[in-house]
Amino acid sequence: MAFGLLKGKKGIIFGALNEQSIAWKVAERVHEEGGRLTLSNTPLALRMGNLESLAQQLDTIIIPADATSMQDLKNVFLQSMEFHGGKIDFLLHSIGMSPNVRKKLPYDNLDYEYLKQTLDISAISFHKMLQMARKLDAINEWGSVVALSYIAAQRTLYGYNDMADAKAMLESIARSFGYIYGRDKKIRINTVSQSPTLTTAGSGVKGMENLMDFTERMSPLGNASASECADYIISLFSDLTRKVSMQNLYHDGGFSSMGMSYKAMYVYNKSLEGCEDCDD
Repeated sequence: MAFGLLKGKKGIIFGALNEQSIAWKVAERVHEEGGRLTLSNTPLALRMGNLESLAQQLDTIIIPADATSMQDLKNVFLQSMEFHGGKIDFLLHSIGMSPNVRKKLPYDNLDYEYLKQTLDISAISFHKMLQMARKLDAINEWGSVVALSYIAAQRTLYGYNDMADAKAMLESIARSFGYIYGRDKKIRINTVSQSPTLTTAGSGVKGMENLMDFTERMSPLGNASASECADYIISLFSDLTRKVSMQNLYHDGGFSSMGMSYKAMYVYNKSLEGCEDCDD
């Protein structure tokens, strides 16, 4: 059901790849709520995904860009403002990648050149995005910027590796830039800490399906889907949340507040039955 929450609003969605992507779902919901948008992803991602079909569906354009390149980001903002006929009102950063994870290098044996890439792509790109938008005065007052995060920024999760460091940095950037942009332009910046979601990027995390089963059992409301996350982000883009800023907002069915649930404990106890050597 659409409510016209974004009628007359314009923005940019970074990171949509295919129908599994949270950014893809957000773009569809923006359109349903009356907003207009442009799409951006890397040339490699565009070859891997099927973003052209989404662009046709939403009657918009795709602007290829490496989000770590200031020149590419400048081009995205300038082309988007030209397409929209003015400044934008919302921006989504849905970008993350770790060469260390892809190469299956453990956290205590990281390749530091890969780590630099992880941080640049997954977090510093957010700072570059905000810095370029500010230089170009590309976002209207009371605009909204959202980046996707994960609870590994606060807690250690086996297998998430150096992406946890990147998410912690991402959330810090949202707070620091949120103060500056809020003070000067009334622009709000938040991160959304989403449940583990089986996107193309998420599927690269070791033991993802088992993790999703665990968080489903731990969360009173169950895991939040990509579509549900899109609904939440739409509310943050809308005028209904004009005074929400510099926050890391958990969208995880209650997982972040749990210690142990009955369902998770039941499975744990079952696994110990008949296990005489479990302490060895």
